[in-house]
Amino acid sequence: MTDALLPLLVRERRRDRTRSALVCLVLSVAILAFTAAEILLAGSADIALDDMIPAAFGQGEGLAAYVVFETRVPRALVALLSGALFGLAGHLYQRLVGNVLATPDILGISAGAAAAATAVLTLGAVGIGVQVSAVAGAVGVAALVFLLSWQRGVSPYRLVLVGIGIGACASAVTTYLVTRADEMSVERALRWMIGSLSGADWAGVWVLLLTLAVGAVLLLFASRGLRTFALGDDLAAALGTRVSRLRFGSLLLGAGLAAVATSITGPIGFVALVAGPLAARLVRRTDAAVAAALVGAVIVVAADLIAQTAPFISPVPTGSITAVIGAPALIYLLVHGRRRS
Repeated sequence: MTDALLPLLVRERRRDRTRSALVCLVLSVAILAFTAAEILLAGSADIALDDMIPAAFGQGEGLAAYVVFETRVPRALVALLSGALFGLAGHLYQRLVGNVLATPDILGISAGAAAAATAVLTLGAVGIGVQVSAVAGAVGVAALVFLLSWQRGVSPYRLVLVGIGIGACASAVTTYLVTRADEMSVERALRWMIGSLSGADWAGVWVLLLTLAVGAVLLLFASRGLRTFALGDDLAAALGTRVSRLRFGSLLLGAGLAAVATSITGPIGFVALVAGPLAARLVRRTDAAVAAALVGAVIVVAADLIAQTAPFISPVPTGSITAVIGAPALIYLLVHGRRRS
C-alpha cells in the first residue's frame, strides 16, 4: 500500500512545484510589464521614446535623464519592492495566526507606524525622521501586542483581539495629532497616511531592497517552524518548535517588513490582506511566500500605474486605488469565511 502511494505523492509534489513555478513566472512577467508601462507612460513630461529608453538605464542626459532615471524609475521600483514587502508581511502574519484576516493592518502594526510618523510630521520634522519613527512605532506596537496577549503562551485568537484594540488606540492618537496640527502639517500627514509614492527616490529603493533581502533570509530560516503551526500549538511544540519564541520573532519580523515599506510609502492599505489569499489560491498551497511577495508587487505597481494615468481621476495617491480594490476583497473574505464556518 505504501509502495503504491509513494509514486502518487511524488507526482503530486512535482505538479505542485511546476504549478508554483509557472505562477511565479507569470507574475514576474506581469510585474515587468506594469513596471515598463509605468516608466514609459506615467507622468506629464513629453519625452521621445528614443530618449526615454536609454534614460531608464541611466544612459540619458538632460530632461530625459532627470525625469526618467531620477523620478519614474525609482518610483516604479519603490512600488515593486514595497508591494513585495507588504505581501510577504501579510502572508507571514496569516500563517502565524492561521487566519486570512490577520495582517499588519488588522493587528494594529500599520496603525502604530502611522501614529508615530504622524507625530513626527505634525511636529514639523521630515526626511529620515519619519522613516525611523514609523519603524519604531510598528515594532513597538508589535511587541506591545505580544506582551498584552501573553497568558501562559500566546493564542492566535487573543493576539488578533489585542491587536485590533491597540490599532484602534493608535488610530485615535493619529486623529488627535491631526486635529491639533497646523494646515501645512495636516496636508503633509494626510497625504502620507493615505499612501503615496510621489516622493520616491533611489535612497528608498536601496532601503527597501536591503530589507527584502534580509527578510527573505530570516523567513527562510523560520519556514520549517511556521509549517508546524498549521498542526496546532501543542503538536508543533511536540515536534520541537519553540512556539512562543517563534511567534514573537515572526511577529517582529512581519512588523519590520511592513514598517519599512510603510515608512517609505505610507500605509498602503489592503495589499497585505489580499496578496496572501490570492497567492495561496493561485499556487493551491498555504506555503506561498514567494507568490505572495510577487502578488503584492503586482498590486502596488498596477495601482500606482492607474493612480498616475487613469483618465478623469489621476493623479491620486496610490493608497486610494488599493483601497478601492481591497475593500471588496475584505468583504468577500469575511463572507467566505462565515460560509465556511
